[in-house]
Formats: sequence, structure tokens, C-alpha cells
Amino acid sequence: MAQTVIEKIVQAHAVGLSSKHEVRTGDYVTLVPDHVMTHDNTSAVMGKFKGLGVSRVKNPRQPIFTLDHNIQDLGPDNQDKYKKIAEFAAENGVTAYPAGRGIGHQIMIEEGYVKPGGFCVASDSHSNTYGALGALGTPVVRTDAAALWAIGTVWWQVPRTIKVNLEGSLRPGVTGKDVIITLCGLYNQGEVLNAVIEFGGSGMAGLSVDERLTIANMTTEWGALAGWFPVDEVTIAFMEERRTWLEEQGITDRITAQDIAQWRDNPPVSDHGAWFAAEISLDLGQVTPHISGPHSVQIATSLKEMAERKIAVHKAYLLSCTNGRLGDLEAAAAVVGGSGGGKKVAPGVELYIAAASQPIQDQAIASGAWGKLLDAGAIALPPGCGPCIGLGKGLLEDGQVGISATNRNFKGRMGSRNAEAYLASPAVVAASALNGYISGPDNLELGGTDPDRNHQEFSAREQDTPPVEILAGFPTVLKGRVIHLPTDNLNTDGIYSKDYTYREDITKEQMAQVVMENYDPEFAGMISPGDVIVAGYNFGTGSSREQAATALQAAGIQLVIAGSYSQTYLRNAINNGFVCVECPTLSDAMRSHFANEGAEGSGAAKNILTIIGEDPLELDFSRSTATWRGQEFRFSPLGQPVQELVIAGGVENMVRKNLG
Repeated sequence: MAQTVIEKIVQAHAVGLSSKHEVRTGDYVTLVPDHVMTHDNTSAVMGKFKGLGVSRVKNPRQPIFTLDHNIQDLGPDNQDKYKKIAEFAAENGVTAYPAGRGIGHQIMIEEGYVKPGGFCVASDSHSNTYGALGALGTPVVRTDAAALWAIGTVWWQVPRTIKVNLEGSLRPGVTGKDVIITLCGLYNQGEVLNAVIEFGGSGMAGLSVDERLTIANMTTEWGALAGWFPVDEVTIAFMEERRTWLEEQGITDRITAQDIAQWRDNPPVSDHGAWFAAEISLDLGQVTPHISGPHSVQIATSLKEMAERKIAVHKAYLLSCTNGRLGDLEAAAAVVGGSGGGKKVAPGVELYIAAASQPIQDQAIASGAWGKLLDAGAIALPPGCGPCIGLGKGLLEDGQVGISATNRNFKGRMGSRNAEAYLASPAVVAASALNGYISGPDNLELGGTDPDRNHQEFSAREQDTPPVEILAGFPTVLKGRVIHLPTDNLNTDGIYSKDYTYREDITKEQMAQVVMENYDPEFAGMISPGDVIVAGYNFGTGSSREQAATALQAAGIQLVIAGSYSQTYLRNAINNGFVCVECPTLSDAMRSHFANEGAEGSGAAKNILTIIGEDPLELDFSRSTATWRGQEFRFSPLGQPVQELVIAGGVENMVRKNLG
């Protein structure tokens, strides 16, 4: 069977597969990542790890600790946390990088942990960044990270792959940031939600590694689980540079001459005839400078239009794992001009700069870019996340407008909820800081029209789904009454309110009483133990809170069936032994039925938020089918990794069982 490059990388890192099993989209697999990176949340993972009763990390070479999010906090509590992380790392022989070394994702790249064809995870949503080097990078939740420390494996469901062809070449002054902002704005209807993006096309050769890193990083904001770039001479040259740099540090085993030769001679590629769920094409020559926001990455407006509005800015940011590299700092410095005679930041505007790592800051100092920015009035911050995540100095205040080279502009993320944040390329951020309003450099060509949408979806490949082997303790068949939630994007705050999320005194009985309170106050009084929820698409979107899964468990819901899930919700649910099934055809059929028949005419409850159906639902996990009203609907098979977690009662119990 022809495989995509993602299926191949998964196959190479999978354990427990039969010799004849060829990995394909939808499979649940158990994987051994090359590395798992944790940052300041290492402390929370340590708590989960110690709760497992494990004495030592299984493979000390697998975890990488970085401190990057809250490094400006010099208070005793944060410093004590950092000290305990360092002590834990030393006790277990884990490599740990101190505060000030840089942002975790940049460290992973600089230090040679991310390699073409590799698989690295992180307890951070921007692990997609690793795809710029031809690796598979994807986020995991903290419970996964603790389990990885203990047993070295993690479960994953192989997502569909979407091919994005970047053709032609960028015009002068147009950047990788403009490319990903354009894609986020042009395809903002969930086209790539929970997919892996495989980039390709003739435009690859003209994109630097820095531009690829920016684009891969923000595939997260586009809605994808990962973004992957092909391994070409641009990649190989970058890995050669990394090898030389590492050897200068006395590290000779992370990237070897043999590795380089292997990547050049046999780069990871998709097979001819591999199935892609969809294909998108973008002419890079049509991309113009764009601004994202406010409040949403899915709002993209041309710089030309924004400059005409002359929106005043109060703060500007040149930093983060998205655009805090040397090329970004130099692009901003070029806008400022030469030392001494360069331009100055406009009165009333604050420009904050932070390199993605200390080595990058050193390079920027050596090149003169750092000095030019400081001479212009920029305020230097230590290498780290800082205001991008809403921590430390320089946060947006009520009524202020910020323009940033970071990756997210959600309301309240960079400070006050009563502020506005826009995203742009480093040169545009610098020009806006100098001019005092959103604008570009004087020599930047702003003309042109937005590219046309070029999106094609493909039917799923015809394939036989062999019967699933059902492990002892996992049900072969399940039956239940239907609870239909005819809503897409039902978020975790609707499922389990923030009013209870951080309360430690809530019992399971109380959780059951308040579940879905923000979505439908009548929900808890309508359901019964043994019910099955059938929901819409992107179920469980929003913030990561495990209680959004465990509260439904506490209420006696057997499982949830949805058209699709937020992957963070899916991980939290399955990690707690709560079954979630993806079956878009059943979700569509049920929505259509109740819409056409009417809740009352179908015998369902009158409540249109929560519809109780009369016709029972039956699931056959061996055949991967759901039967409702005489029709069969096929769902993604629940393989061994999911069954093991459900039987054990969650990942923590499974780890304890595996360790005896």
C-alpha cells in the first residue's frame, strides 16, 4: 500500500504492530518518540510522574527540559520551582537547559534533537515547528509526558494528510509569515482541522529554513496537528551547519556525517499514489504582506488596506518561537537603519525584542542588528516567551493596540482583554513601531490582490477494514440511548465551566450535577447512566481541562461519538479511559434526521440543545460499525492502544500496570 511520509514516519516509530500491519490514516498506534520536550510545565509533569509511584525516568535521553515561559519571574516561588526541576533532572540524568538559554522549540532545533524523518513531541502546542526540518512534531498533554518519562511510549491516532503546494516564489519583502497568515485567512472554515499538512511544490527551493520554521510553527493556529516540509538541499545545508556547531561544543553523536549522507541520498518522501484527504495550492507570487487580527488568526487583511486605516499602535513585539531568529532580527534592523543615524521608535510606542535563544542574541549582537534595534529605542527582554504568553514585562493594557511577530492574537493572551493584538512580519512590526501606526517599510510593495482559493477534497480510499481484535475486558458490543447535541465547536467551558475547573473539593457526584451547565442548564437532569452522546464537529475545542471528559464519565455517559474532536480533548478523554469515537456520517445523519423531523415529531425531547432520541444506538467495536435506525455507519477502528487504556481505567493506571 502506498503511504504518505507521515504514515511512514509513524510506522518507523511504532511498536506492537503485527509484521503485516501497514500504518494508515485513522489507526491508533503506540509510538516511541525520539524526544519529549517539556518547559516550565515540567513541574506539573513531575507531579503526575511522582503520582505514578515511579522512582526513575526510564530513558533519560528521551526527555528534554527547557525553561522559557516565565523566566522574567524572579520571585522565590518560581525560582524554587526552577530549582526543583534542575534537581530532578540531575537525579535522573535528564538534559535540562536553564532559564535564559532560549525557547524550548528553538533549543530542540539548535541542539540537533530534531532530525529529518524523526518524531518528537512536546507538552506545548507549537511542537509543529519541528516539521520545518522534515520531522514529525506534534503536541501531547502533561499526562502523556509523565507516561513517556515512565515507559517511553505514547499513543497517537494517525490523522489525515493534506497536501499544500507552494508554487512560484515570493516577491521582495514578502515573508514566510505573510504566507501562513494568508493561508490562515484564506482557508478559515476548518479545511485543515486536525490534519497533518505536507508542504510541497516548486516554491520550496526559495524558502529559507527560518521561513519554513515560521510557517510550520503557525500551522497550529491554522488548526493542523502538524506541518511537514520536504527534506531538500536547504534542509541538508542547515543540518550541516548544526553538525558543525555541535562539534564545536564537543557534541559529535547527535548529527553525524552518516546521518547527513542518509538524508541526502534517501530523504523521507510520500509514495507515489499515496492518499491525501485534500490538496491546496498557493501561488507565492500572489502573496502580499498581510496583517492578522485582531482577536483571531483567521482574520487576514492586506497591509495596504491596514496602512490606509492608520491604526495607532502602543506596543510592538519582535520575539517568540515564530519570529525571534537571526533573520527576523536583521530584517527589523534593516528597517531601522544604521547605528547612530538610524530611525527611532515613535513617541508613545514601546518596541520589545527578545531572541529565540541566547546563541541567536549573540549572533545578532555580532552582526550589529541587536545594537541597531537598541539604538532605535527597543527594550530588550531575555531569550524566552514573555509577552507572547502574557507573562513578564510589556503586556498590553486596557485600550491599547499591539502589533507582534508572534503566533497568537487571542483576546487577553498578551495582556488585557480590552486590548487589540495584530500579527505581522518582523519588518512590518519594526516599521509600525517607527511610524506609530500599522504600516510597512517605505520600500515595501503593497499592491496586488489576494490569491484565489484553490482547494480540492478527495474521497477516502477504498480499503478493507479487517475485524478488530477485542482485548479481554473491552466490550465487543455496546448499546445505549442517544443524547444528540446538534452543535459544532462545543467547547470545554460549555462542557465543564471554569467556575469549577480549579476547585479541588468537587466530588464526582457534584461534577455530574454541573456537567454541560454552560451549554445547557437542563442537561444533567435529562440524562441517565448508560446514555451515548452523539455530537457535531470539533467537539471539546477550547482550553485543555481534563474535567471536560471526566465530568461526563462521572455522569454515567458511556461514550461520545462526534464528527471530529479537538485533539487535546480526545487525548484527555482517552487518557482517562473514556471512549471517544469519530463517525462523521452518523453525526451528519442524526443532525439531518432531527432537523427534518423536528425534535417533537421524532419523539425526542423538546429541548433543542439536548435532544433525546427514542431509537437506540448499537456499536460493534469488532466490525467498527454503529447501527442506528436500521443503518450502519463505519467509524475509525479502536485498536489495541485505546482498548488497553480503557481496560486499565486510564493512562496512569496503565503505566502502573506495565511497571508492575
